[in-house]
Amino acid sequence: MPFSRRTAPEDAQCRPGCGACCIAPSISTPIPGMPEGKPAGVRCVQLDEENHCQLFGDPARPRVCIALSPEATMCGGSREQALHYLTELERLTA
Repeated sequence: MPFSRRTAPEDAQCRPGCGACCIAPSISTPIPGMPEGKPAGVRCVQLDEENHCQLFGDPARPRVCIALSPEATMCGGSREQALHYLTELERLTA
């Protein structure tokens, strides 16, 4: 799968129940409940049972999370495709 940066429409929304971006990538900055950040492949403690970020809209949400926007290339056609893409991107940039 080729990796490229495409711009999502301004109204792009997260896929309900996905949470792939809160699982696959590592986050090196502190997160409430994860003071050392989050390793790749580990579910963020702020991801609820419905795979919604509990910090969405909260100033405590890490800047890297705020900067990440859903886009077709990253999200693919399913949660599984998004997890695969983000896991591979993490591997290539580790």
